[in-house]
Amino acid sequence: MTTRRSFTASLLAASALRAANPLARLRIGVTDWNLQMASNPEALALAAGLGFEGVEVSLGRRAVGEKLQLDDSALQSAYLAAAAKHKVALAGTCLNILHVNYLKNDALGKKWVADGIPITQRLGARVMLLPFFGKGAIEERAEQDFVAEALKPLAPIAEKAGVLLGLENTISAEANARIIDKVGSPALKVYYDVGNSAPRGFDVVKEIRWLGRDRICQFHLKDNPHYLGEGSIPFPAVLESIASLGGFSGFANLETSAPSKSVPDDMRRNLAFIRKLLSPYASA
Repeated sequence: MTTRRSFTASLLAASALRAANPLARLRIGVTDWNLQMASNPEALALAAGLGFEGVEVSLGRRAVGEKLQLDDSALQSAYLAAAAKHKVALAGTCLNILHVNYLKNDALGKKWVADGIPITQRLGARVMLLPFFGKGAIEERAEQDFVAEALKPLAPIAEKAGVLLGLENTISAEANARIIDKVGSPALKVYYDVGNSAPRGFDVVKEIRWLGRDRICQFHLKDNPHYLGEGSIPFPAVLESIASLGGFSGFANLETSAPSKSVPDDMRRNLAFIRKLLSPYASA
């Protein structure tokens, strides 16, 4: 009885904390490619030293033979060992090879998604980012429909593996929601990047609120080439919109550039800015 009461008390305390601080479960990570250490386990030591809670890992932009770069058990083990040693989470993976083999028109794109799911699962990273940029962008409705059809057989595989597929692109929240609805799987969500959407004229605060907690798996925070807070994106309002989701659980990863050319210095500066914005929520 005492154990049950203690467990109930812990749940109530956690619930009270989330009510007082709606960002209590938001964690701040960083992308390994912006640390200039893409697909390198040593990025975790650097990230930990800078104060980040996690690292988003690139699965590799180029294939190694017929495999993804991270499709290597020794390399995966090195990541897991580094995460344990430095007490840093693996805050998602990025299927960067979709910048080369576009999911909208290349059969290899589907193969890479299928291959990336078990890698992400083994790393315990939970979210795999699917990028759609440049020649791989999905601006046209027909391209979006093609991607939805390509993901229909893959989303159940991700769902079974406990992996979320995150759509990152330059289209509207509504267009992303249409793709999600066409696929019809809880494993497909939006990877919302404020630095991609704002320059396209989308109201990022309204879009985050409109999409809601159930359709967003993760965030990228950036306003390149500026330091956070020195460009046009209203980051206090962005964090308020994330807080309005009602206990969003997951990572917001910094994908920020280094204007001074010193990656550690600029990452510390951007992280300090975000931590300062988060501090009033923690003390509420």
